[in-house]
Amino acid sequence: MTDRRPPLDPRLLRASRSARRYVVAASAFTLGDLLAAVVAAVALAGLLADLVTDPTRRGFGAQAGTLTVLAVALSGRAAMRYAADRYARRAAHRTIDELRVAALTAVTDPDRTSPRTLLARRDHALTVVLRGLDRLSDYLSGYLPALASTVLVTPVVIGVIAWTDWVSAVIIVVTIPLIPIFMVLIGLVTRDRTRRKLDAMSRQTSQLVDLMTGLPTLRALGRARGPAARVSALGDDLRRSTMSSLRIAFLSGAVLELLATLSVALVAVSIGLRLVFGEMSLYAGVLALVLAPEAYLPLRQVGAQFHNAEDGVAAADDVLDLIDAPHRSTGAGRSVRVAGAAIQFDDLGVRGRDGWAPHAFTATVAPGELTVLTGPNGSGKSTTLAAVLGLERPDAGCVRVGGVAVTDLDRDEYTAQIAWLPQHPVVVPGTVAENLALFDARGDGALDERALTAAARASAFTDVLADLPDGSQTLLGAGGAGLSAGQVQRLALTRTLASPAPLLLLDEPTAHLDDETGRRVLDTLIRRARDGDTVLVVSHRPEVLAAADRVIAPAHTPQEARDAV
Repeated sequence: MTDRRPPLDPRLLRASRSARRYVVAASAFTLGDLLAAVVAAVALAGLLADLVTDPTRRGFGAQAGTLTVLAVALSGRAAMRYAADRYARRAAHRTIDELRVAALTAVTDPDRTSPRTLLARRDHALTVVLRGLDRLSDYLSGYLPALASTVLVTPVVIGVIAWTDWVSAVIIVVTIPLIPIFMVLIGLVTRDRTRRKLDAMSRQTSQLVDLMTGLPTLRALGRARGPAARVSALGDDLRRSTMSSLRIAFLSGAVLELLATLSVALVAVSIGLRLVFGEMSLYAGVLALVLAPEAYLPLRQVGAQFHNAEDGVAAADDVLDLIDAPHRSTGAGRSVRVAGAAIQFDDLGVRGRDGWAPHAFTATVAPGELTVLTGPNGSGKSTTLAAVLGLERPDAGCVRVGGVAVTDLDRDEYTAQIAWLPQHPVVVPGTVAENLALFDARGDGALDERALTAAARASAFTDVLADLPDGSQTLLGAGGAGLSAGQVQRLALTRTLASPAPLLLLDEPTAHLDDETGRRVLDTLIRRARDGDTVLVVSHRPEVLAAADRVIAPAHTPQEARDAV
């Protein structure tokens, strides 16, 4: 993201159809309001001029037509502004919804964001997509209409005043640049303060999410009140940054109002002096005086709305960066039959912020064998599984399945032949039965009953079902709410082991399991391997390593190869 951005980011118009329609509608409302303002000013100038200079036209009957035009123009202007405000609010909410969906789609798209990148950007993305993007409403409903008024209204009003009184027009042209100059100076300070506030919100969200995740453990250890001081400090940081932004907003608003007031006063003094000396007509003076504030009003609105919208604009910049993340090449979409195919790691390397993990990894995972991937923490074991899945694109080397690079495969067809157990299994809101069917490779919503029963017995999930109030129809919340960590592990193991997929990828499958259950799971994996499936397990437990047909360990270079190619 660059430091300099246009007032209306073209990326916003590309990302949201509602935003494009709203810009057109806002321009139409602005033109209607401008027409009504000019008609009202002309009618008012004519009315006052007649009342002062022509005694024969001082009655209501003589001014009925002018009064009618003035009333219609003022009523039309009020109706136009009311309709524009209502439409702006609705369009703003629709635009925010579209941007939010587009950002979430981009973040969760493996062709744009790898799991490692998502983990690093998760907290910041959560802040800007949920909390920050809501502030974009002020930008869309206030700042954009003010911009449209500045582009359309100010030049036309100056032109009308110049046609009536060129001296007043010259004064406006000379003084009006002072407002944007001060807006730029104030905006440079506001931008930095707003960025600091958004960063403070991101840090607070990140640490609060981590705290809530570990709260059950802290309560079990009797240390639930320990982080209270840190939470209070985070709140104080956010309060200070917010009050700093508000202070600048109030002061800058006062400066802009003062400049606009003094500029209009210069026009009024010039008109008054020339009226006294008879150098201009009353009609021209009144018309120029009535329209002069309209020339400054759009810029004043831009300045006032800028501070209200700056939070949303800063968040929108980050959201549009997420949406515009480039697609990684997905290859030619080739097909491969995973069953009976070997997996080959050819000098595989994935580079992270702490170095290469793995680095120059070469190995073969053969079907019909239980292969265990082991190594110290940070050596790239989980990253290697992600590379096999196609979720992580290698920075060096490649992963081949049946002689075809994973990056060249049709993703949907390939992943349909894989059963994957990650370190943190996914449990979606719904029933236990619906979560068990997530790995249904046949696509009909039901796993083979015999395979499911055998897998549940091996993972001891039958005991879990017996303890649940409604068995397999028990409703679970987001993240497995309603189940313990061990029960979530058993559920995920059950659906993985019951899957007919010929390739099984399991990351620490015996975690959170007792020794007896772990042995049954290991026996099941050995049987799957003996039946011809390809089984790749990440583990460092001695009993798993002892049962393996082949043990492989990726090399890593945490520091010295950080900048290697």
